[in-house]
Parts: sequence; C-alpha cells; structure tokens
Amino acid sequence: MRAFLWFIGLFVAGFTVMALLAWPAYEWLSPHLDVKFHRLANRIGQLSLLIGIVLLARRLALADRRSLGYGLPRIEFLRELAIGLALGVATMLPIAFLMFGFDLRMLREGITLDGALLLKLAAGGLMTGLAVAFIEETFFRGAMHTAIARESGHRLAIVLTALLYSAVHFVGRHRIPVEELGPDSGLRHIAGTLAAFASPLGILDAFLALAAVGVLLGLVRARTGHVAGCIGLHAGWVWVISVLRESSRPDDASPWRFLLSEFDGVVGWLVLAWTLVIGVVVLRFYGHRTARGIGVADDALKRRKDPQAAG
Repeated sequence: MRAFLWFIGLFVAGFTVMALLAWPAYEWLSPHLDVKFHRLANRIGQLSLLIGIVLLARRLALADRRSLGYGLPRIEFLRELAIGLALGVATMLPIAFLMFGFDLRMLREGITLDGALLLKLAAGGLMTGLAVAFIEETFFRGAMHTAIARESGHRLAIVLTALLYSAVHFVGRHRIPVEELGPDSGLRHIAGTLAAFASPLGILDAFLALAAVGVLLGLVRARTGHVAGCIGLHAGWVWVISVLRESSRPDDASPWRFLLSEFDGVVGWLVLAWTLVIGVVVLRFYGHRTARGIGVADDALKRRKDPQAAG
C-alpha cells in the first residue's frame, strides 16, 4: 500500500500547493496580465503534480519505458494500439446507437449531421481520445499500476488504480466570481472542485461505471504487460463519447433518463452494464492473443510461465 499512498500524496501535495500559491500568484500577475483565477489555480496544481510525478518516478524506479508500460518495440506497440483503438470504437458504438434508439439522447438544436460536420467531430474526437488516453494510461496503468504491482501484486494494482482513476473524473471545474476573490480563494477553489464528493449518492452511478472501465483496462494491462492496448481501447471509447457529447444532449423527458448519470449525461447505469458485457469480449480477445504470445510484453510472458509472479 505504500506505493499507492505515494500517489495519493501527489494529489494532496498538488492541492496544497494550489491552496497556498494560487492567490499570491493571482495578485502578482493580475495587474499586468488578463488572467482568470480558476485557470491560474488549475495550472499551478497541474504543474506541481507534474513535478511530483517526475520526482516520484525516480524514487520508485519507474522512469523507464518498461515500467511505464512501453516495453514493446515501437512498431509492435503502435500495432497493438491500433488494434485496441478499433476494438474500443467497435465496443462503444453500439451503446451510442442504443442511447439514440431509446431516446436517451437527442441531437442538439441546430445540428445537422452532414459529412463535413461528422468529419470535424470525428477528427476532434480522435485527437481528444488519443491525448486523454496517452496521459491517463501512462499514469494509471503505466506508472501507478507498476509501482503497486511490484509491492502488492496485480490484483490490488487493478483495484486501486481503478478507484483513483474513477475518482479524478469528479474533480470538477469551479469558478469564483471576481468580486468574491480574496486570500482564501485557493481553499475555496479546492472545495469547489471537490464538491461532487460531498453528495456521493449523486455520482454513484457514474463512479461505478468509470471504476468498472478502470478495472477492465487494468486487466488488459496485467494480461498483456504493456499499455498499448489500454491506450487504444481508452482512446476509442473517448472518441465515440466525444462525438456523442458534441452532437447530442440527454433527453430529460425520456422515462429511461435515469440510466444516464447527471454527471455528464453519458456514463451511468447503462454504461456500467455495457462495460460488464464488453468486458467479457475484450478479455477473451486479449486472452486468445496472449495464449498465442501475440502482442505480449516479456514480463507478461514470464508471469504466464510462473503464475506465482502474478501476485
């Protein structure tokens, strides 16, 4: 658990630095630059988190490609990423169609899905998906999974990374009106960004859905020994969801609206159930590939030969 606590400490440190420095930095910069307090506070927190990750990676011996989940040769890594991307899109598209079929979501006012708009949404969604997947999978299924697995085994690594992965999605955007800014603004900004956790039942459906996604990605990571498939799957799912969010909105008049969370109008009980279904498909797919030694990193091959090494 020590490794996990180190990663929790990163976030605590990031929030602490944000609380202490956000207001002094704003006071210093605002007379000279047009800065928004919430953006400045978030950048300070992100920068401190990035510095902390670099320092922690060195301390826990994670600053190498294999530890970060990039142990495959480049060509093979890109091939596995592309396969994961196709599988991610293929497993997420049905749920998008289901949402429209049950009138859970409807096109936004003024939206006409012609070729030009679809191409624009698809290109933007792909870039968003890849960016999000590379960052999150490198951190969660890469560095964090490796650190916990070395100490406590893959099972605990999968569970703990999934829980933290889900939790960070509820660190919300918060803005304090300019006229209300003051020396305690850093603390109030943090309280606002964490406000969703004050009402846990309100985010329970989305939290469980995202945790299930995290478990599935962790299982793929443990089974293959790298993050290429995780990045591909994650990017494919975000790609479809991004297009869905940009082109449609939840239909609050639908009797099935409760299946979508209030958190973002996409993840929720329906996505949780669907994740359990596609989880069987995804794990069987990677199970067949690993059984044949296809797209598997060396450490995963060693675990297959020595089951005790799997933790």
